[in-house]
Amino acid sequence: MGAIQALSQIEEQREFEFTNKDFNYIQEFMLRETGISLSERKNSMVYGRLARRLRRMGLDNFRDYFDCVESDLDERVAFINALTTNKTQFFREKHHFDFLANTLVIEWKQQKKRRIRIWSAGCSTGEEPYTIASTLAACGVLTPNYDCKILATDLDTQVLEVAKNGTYGIDAMKAIPDKMLRHGFIRGKGKKQELLKVKPLLQQAITFKQLNLMGSWPHKGPLDAIFCRNVMIYFEKDVQQKLIQRYWEKLGSGGILFIGHSESIGQMGSQFENLGQTMFRKP
Repeated sequence: MGAIQALSQIEEQREFEFTNKDFNYIQEFMLRETGISLSERKNSMVYGRLARRLRRMGLDNFRDYFDCVESDLDERVAFINALTTNKTQFFREKHHFDFLANTLVIEWKQQKKRRIRIWSAGCSTGEEPYTIASTLAACGVLTPNYDCKILATDLDTQVLEVAKNGTYGIDAMKAIPDKMLRHGFIRGKGKKQELLKVKPLLQQAITFKQLNLMGSWPHKGPLDAIFCRNVMIYFEKDVQQKLIQRYWEKLGSGGILFIGHSESIGQMGSQFENLGQTMFRKP
């Protein structure tokens, strides 16, 4: 069976008609509103996720659904949530957190730095900012001696609710080093023994906020570190460069930008000191 014939059969089996025009509308909407570029190979994924919205709303075609997206702010949020990919885990790309603990925190202590500001951009369900906070707690930074605040943002409001709750399956323990586990997490007991709960010390250090990277940013004062990892891969190259320029502007002197292992900073490379392993320092 040829690829075209197979695709044709898939189209025939779909519950709702989904034309190229429909997909183009979604591509243009997401690029305009969020900066996210959806490739043609995402067609089936997009259909599957939005078909659930049509069923829930009792609609039988995408044109009527798009009218709802345009006229209803709540549905616009649900639409974007449905198409936002959120994949994360504790201590993902662990070398970044080793650098935070073994280099950055030591530098801050030598400089007698007390005000620390960190941004987790694209925080998903919260594993990244809680990893940052548990690392700082283990290094003795989350104490009254320091004014340490972490801003964690994401476009998807649903994953932010999970992040704010700070409760995860017990399997998440496997990725967390023992030292950080002791400082930042509590294993449930009894009926909750299969759950892992973030300690209040970590939650109090983090502010979770819905934020579209294409819009305005709320930060006041320079940032000491920005974690924007595995987020820019969804944006087109020119948007990536604009974001990196804005990150550079937000970082204070000596601030570090952490990006994902498959990402690069392109033309902005001349503005940073490359520390290796996708870590970049603003001079």
